[in-house]
Amino acid sequence: MQRNLISLLFVFCGLTCLAQPHIVAHRGFWRTEGSAQNSIASFQKAAEIGCWGSEFDVWLTADGVPVVFHDATVEGIRIEDTTYATLMNIRLKNGEFIPTLQQYLTEALRWPQCRLIFEIKPHRNAKRDNMISELSVELVNMLGLADRTDYISFSKQACKRVHELAPKAKVAFLNGDLTPQEVKDLGWTGIDYNAKTFEKHPEWPEEAKKLGLEVNVWTVDGEEELRRWAETKGIDIITTNDPDKMLNRK
Repeated sequence: MQRNLISLLFVFCGLTCLAQPHIVAHRGFWRTEGSAQNSIASFQKAAEIGCWGSEFDVWLTADGVPVVFHDATVEGIRIEDTTYATLMNIRLKNGEFIPTLQQYLTEALRWPQCRLIFEIKPHRNAKRDNMISELSVELVNMLGLADRTDYISFSKQACKRVHELAPKAKVAFLNGDLTPQEVKDLGWTGIDYNAKTFEKHPEWPEEAKKLGLEVNVWTVDGEEELRRWAETKGIDIITTNDPDKMLNRK
Protein backbone atom coordinates (compact mmCIF):
# COMPACT_ATOMS: atom_id res chain seq x y z
CA MET A 1 0.00 0.00 0.00
CA GLN A 2 2.75 2.41 0.99
CA ARG A 3 4.72 1.54 -2.15
CA ASN A 4 1.66 2.23 -4.32
CA LEU A 5 1.16 5.58 -2.59
CA ILE A 6 4.77 6.57 -3.22
CA SER A 7 4.42 5.58 -6.88
CA LEU A 8 1.29 7.71 -7.22
CA LEU A 9 3.08 10.66 -5.66
CA PHE A 10 5.91 10.34 -8.18
CA VAL A 11 3.41 10.24 -11.05
CA PHE A 12 1.57 13.28 -9.67
CA CYS A 13 4.81 15.20 -9.26
CA GLY A 14 5.84 14.26 -12.79
CA LEU A 15 2.60 15.64 -14.19
CA THR A 16 2.48 18.82 -12.15
CA CYS A 17 6.16 19.68 -12.27
CA LEU A 18 6.57 19.54 -16.03
CA ALA A 19 8.45 22.55 -17.23
CA GLN A 20 6.11 25.19 -18.63
CA PRO A 21 7.22 27.21 -21.66
CA HIS A 22 8.62 30.64 -20.94
CA ILE A 23 6.17 33.47 -21.58
CA VAL A 24 7.09 36.46 -23.74
CA ALA A 25 4.82 39.49 -23.93
CA HIS A 26 4.34 40.40 -27.60
CA ARG A 27 5.22 44.10 -27.99
CA GLY A 28 5.14 44.21 -24.20
CA PHE A 29 2.04 43.75 -22.07
CA TRP A 30 -0.11 46.25 -23.91
CA ARG A 31 -3.61 44.84 -23.36
CA THR A 32 -3.94 46.57 -20.02
CA GLU A 33 -4.77 50.02 -18.72
CA GLY A 34 -2.17 52.72 -19.32
CA SER A 35 -0.20 50.69 -21.83
CA ALA A 36 0.40 50.68 -25.59
CA GLN A 37 2.27 48.46 -28.02
CA ASN A 38 6.05 48.89 -27.84
CA SER A 39 5.78 51.55 -25.17
CA ILE A 40 8.05 51.79 -22.18
CA ALA A 41 4.96 51.18 -20.04
CA SER A 42 4.32 47.90 -21.88
CA PHE A 43 7.78 46.67 -20.91
CA GLN A 44 7.30 47.75 -17.30
CA LYS A 45 3.94 45.99 -17.11
CA ALA A 46 5.32 42.80 -18.67
CA ALA A 47 8.03 42.74 -16.03
CA GLU A 48 5.58 43.52 -13.23
CA ILE A 49 3.36 40.50 -13.98
CA GLY A 50 6.37 38.18 -14.15
CA CYS A 51 6.92 37.64 -17.87
CA TRP A 52 10.14 35.81 -18.67
CA GLY A 53 10.68 38.23 -21.55
CA SER A 54 9.20 41.17 -23.42
CA GLU A 55 9.40 41.49 -27.20
CA PHE A 56 9.86 44.81 -28.99
CA ASP A 57 10.55 46.02 -32.55
CA VAL A 58 13.28 48.35 -33.77
CA TRP A 59 13.61 50.56 -36.86
CA LEU A 60 16.38 52.91 -37.98
CA THR A 61 15.45 56.45 -38.96
CA ALA A 62 16.97 58.20 -42.00
CA ASP A 63 19.45 60.00 -39.74
CA GLY A 64 20.54 56.84 -37.92
CA VAL A 65 18.46 56.84 -34.73
CA PRO A 66 17.08 53.44 -33.67
CA VAL A 67 13.47 53.74 -32.46
CA VAL A 68 11.05 51.25 -30.94
CA PHE A 69 7.94 50.83 -33.08
CA HIS A 70 6.28 47.96 -34.92
CA ASP A 71 4.98 49.25 -38.24
CA ALA A 72 7.16 50.57 -41.05
CA THR A 73 5.06 53.75 -41.06
CA VAL A 74 3.46 55.96 -38.42
CA GLU A 75 0.81 58.56 -39.24
CA GLY A 76 1.64 58.10 -42.92
CA ILE A 77 5.36 58.70 -42.36
CA ARG A 78 7.83 55.98 -43.32
CA ILE A 79 10.28 55.65 -40.44
CA GLU A 80 13.25 54.72 -42.65
CA ASP A 81 12.72 57.84 -44.76
CA THR A 82 12.40 60.45 -42.04
CA THR A 83 14.51 61.97 -39.29
CA TYR A 84 14.02 61.38 -35.62
CA ALA A 85 13.14 65.06 -35.21
CA THR A 86 9.99 64.38 -37.27
CA LEU A 87 9.01 61.39 -35.13
CA MET A 88 9.90 62.59 -31.67
CA ASN A 89 6.62 64.42 -31.01
CA ILE A 90 4.32 61.62 -32.18
CA ARG A 91 2.49 60.01 -29.29
CA LEU A 92 1.49 56.40 -28.75
CA LYS A 93 -2.04 55.47 -27.68
CA ASN A 94 -1.15 55.76 -24.00
CA GLY A 95 0.28 59.26 -24.42
CA GLU A 96 3.95 58.27 -24.46
CA PHE A 97 6.24 59.50 -27.21
CA ILE A 98 7.78 56.91 -29.53
CA PRO A 99 10.82 55.75 -27.53
CA THR A 100 14.31 55.68 -28.89
CA LEU A 101 16.08 52.37 -28.44
CA GLN A 102 18.39 53.97 -25.89
CA GLN A 103 15.45 55.23 -23.83
CA TYR A 104 13.80 51.81 -23.97
CA LEU A 105 16.93 49.88 -22.99
CA THR A 106 17.78 52.35 -20.25
CA GLU A 107 14.39 51.66 -18.67
CA ALA A 108 15.00 47.92 -19.04
CA LEU A 109 18.00 48.25 -16.73
CA ARG A 110 15.51 48.78 -13.89
CA TRP A 111 13.88 45.37 -14.52
CA PRO A 112 16.70 42.78 -14.55
CA GLN A 113 14.30 39.84 -14.16
CA CYS A 114 12.78 40.34 -17.63
CA ARG A 115 14.64 39.33 -20.80
CA LEU A 116 14.76 41.58 -23.84
CA ILE A 117 13.44 39.91 -26.97
CA PHE A 118 14.90 42.32 -29.50
CA GLU A 119 13.32 42.19 -32.97
CA ILE A 120 15.30 43.91 -35.70
CA LYS A 121 12.83 44.80 -38.45
CA PRO A 122 13.83 44.03 -42.06
CA HIS A 123 15.05 47.24 -43.65
CA ARG A 124 15.06 48.12 -47.34
CA ASN A 125 18.44 46.61 -48.17
CA ALA A 126 21.39 44.70 -46.71
CA LYS A 127 23.29 47.89 -45.96
CA ARG A 128 20.46 49.18 -43.77
CA ASP A 129 20.06 45.76 -42.14
CA ASN A 130 23.75 45.83 -41.26
CA MET A 131 23.54 49.39 -39.91
CA ILE A 132 20.66 48.68 -37.53
CA SER A 133 22.26 45.40 -36.44
CA GLU A 134 25.56 47.08 -35.66
CA LEU A 135 23.98 49.97 -33.75
CA SER A 136 21.76 47.58 -31.83
CA VAL A 137 24.55 45.28 -30.67
CA GLU A 138 26.74 48.26 -29.82
CA LEU A 139 24.06 49.87 -27.64
CA VAL A 140 23.12 46.61 -25.92
CA ASN A 141 26.77 45.97 -25.08
CA MET A 142 27.38 49.55 -23.97
CA LEU A 143 24.50 49.35 -21.48
CA GLY A 144 25.61 45.97 -20.14
CA LEU A 145 22.51 44.13 -21.36
CA ALA A 146 24.16 41.49 -23.54
CA ASP A 147 23.52 38.64 -21.10
CA ARG A 148 19.75 39.18 -21.12
CA THR A 149 19.12 40.15 -24.76
CA ASP A 150 17.92 37.68 -27.39
CA TYR A 151 17.84 38.86 -31.02
CA ILE A 152 15.16 37.87 -33.52
CA SER A 153 14.47 38.95 -37.09
CA PHE A 154 12.71 38.11 -40.35
CA SER A 155 15.87 39.33 -42.08
CA LYS A 156 18.50 36.69 -42.75
CA GLN A 157 21.05 39.48 -43.20
CA ALA A 158 20.27 40.97 -39.79
CA CYS A 159 20.55 37.56 -38.11
CA LYS A 160 23.84 36.94 -39.90
CA ARG A 161 25.30 40.31 -38.92
CA VAL A 162 24.26 40.05 -35.28
CA HIS A 163 25.78 36.57 -35.09
CA GLU A 164 29.04 37.92 -36.54
CA LEU A 165 29.14 40.77 -34.04
CA ALA A 166 27.93 38.84 -31.00
CA PRO A 167 28.68 35.13 -31.56
CA LYS A 168 27.61 34.23 -28.02
CA ALA A 169 24.23 35.95 -28.30
CA LYS A 170 21.01 34.06 -28.90
CA VAL A 171 19.80 34.69 -32.45
CA ALA A 172 16.52 33.24 -33.73
CA PHE A 173 14.99 33.41 -37.20
CA LEU A 174 11.35 34.45 -37.62
CA ASN A 175 10.38 33.94 -41.23
CA GLY A 176 9.63 30.22 -41.13
CA ASP A 177 11.22 29.31 -44.48
CA LEU A 178 14.31 27.60 -43.05
CA THR A 179 14.34 24.10 -41.60
CA PRO A 180 15.80 23.58 -38.13
CA GLN A 181 18.89 22.01 -39.73
CA GLU A 182 19.39 25.03 -41.99
CA VAL A 183 19.15 27.37 -38.99
CA LYS A 184 21.63 25.21 -37.08
CA ASP A 185 24.05 25.24 -40.04
CA LEU A 186 23.99 29.05 -40.04
CA GLY A 187 25.12 29.05 -36.40
CA TRP A 188 21.95 30.64 -35.03
CA THR A 189 20.45 29.41 -31.79
CA GLY A 190 16.73 29.09 -32.40
CA ILE A 191 13.60 29.11 -34.52
CA ASP A 192 10.90 31.61 -33.62
CA TYR A 193 8.05 30.71 -35.95
CA ASN A 194 4.38 31.52 -36.32
CA ALA A 195 1.97 28.90 -35.01
CA LYS A 196 0.76 28.24 -38.57
CA THR A 197 4.30 27.28 -39.59
CA PHE A 198 4.47 24.66 -36.85
CA GLU A 199 1.02 23.39 -37.82
CA LYS A 200 2.35 22.89 -41.35
CA HIS A 201 5.58 21.31 -40.04
CA PRO A 202 4.60 19.65 -36.73
CA GLU A 203 7.87 17.73 -36.67
CA TRP A 204 10.03 20.86 -36.52
CA PRO A 205 9.87 21.58 -32.76
CA GLU A 206 11.24 18.16 -31.85
CA GLU A 207 13.75 18.25 -34.70
CA ALA A 208 14.96 21.60 -33.43
CA LYS A 209 15.30 20.32 -29.87
CA LYS A 210 17.43 17.40 -31.05
CA LEU A 211 19.72 19.92 -32.75
CA GLY A 212 20.02 21.97 -29.56
CA LEU A 213 17.92 24.85 -30.88
CA GLU A 214 15.47 26.90 -28.83
CA VAL A 215 11.86 26.90 -30.08
CA ASN A 216 9.52 29.89 -29.80
CA VAL A 217 5.96 29.96 -31.17
CA TRP A 218 4.08 33.20 -31.94
CA THR A 219 1.60 34.83 -31.63
CA VAL A 220 -0.57 32.63 -29.43
CA ASP A 221 -3.64 34.29 -27.91
CA GLY A 222 -6.64 33.03 -25.93
CA GLU A 223 -6.67 30.48 -23.13
CA GLU A 224 -7.46 27.48 -25.36
CA GLU A 225 -4.60 28.15 -27.78
CA LEU A 226 -2.20 28.98 -24.96
CA ARG A 227 -3.04 25.68 -23.30
CA ARG A 228 -2.61 23.75 -26.56
CA TRP A 229 0.83 25.16 -27.33
CA ALA A 230 1.98 24.91 -23.71
CA GLU A 231 1.32 21.18 -23.97
CA THR A 232 3.04 20.79 -27.37
CA LYS A 233 6.27 18.83 -27.11
CA GLY A 234 9.39 20.80 -28.03
CA ILE A 235 8.04 24.31 -27.38
CA ASP A 236 10.35 26.33 -25.12
CA ILE A 237 8.78 29.79 -25.41
CA ILE A 238 5.33 31.18 -26.19
CA THR A 239 4.98 34.75 -27.42
CA THR A 240 1.52 36.12 -26.70
CA ASN A 241 -0.59 39.26 -26.47
CA ASP A 242 -2.24 37.65 -23.43
CA PRO A 243 0.66 36.93 -21.08
CA ASP A 244 -1.51 37.48 -18.01
CA LYS A 245 -3.81 34.60 -19.01
CA MET A 246 -0.92 32.16 -19.25
CA LEU A 247 0.83 33.35 -16.11
CA ASN A 248 -2.42 33.09 -14.13
CA ARG A 249 -2.54 29.38 -14.98
CA LYS A 250 0.72 28.64 -13.18
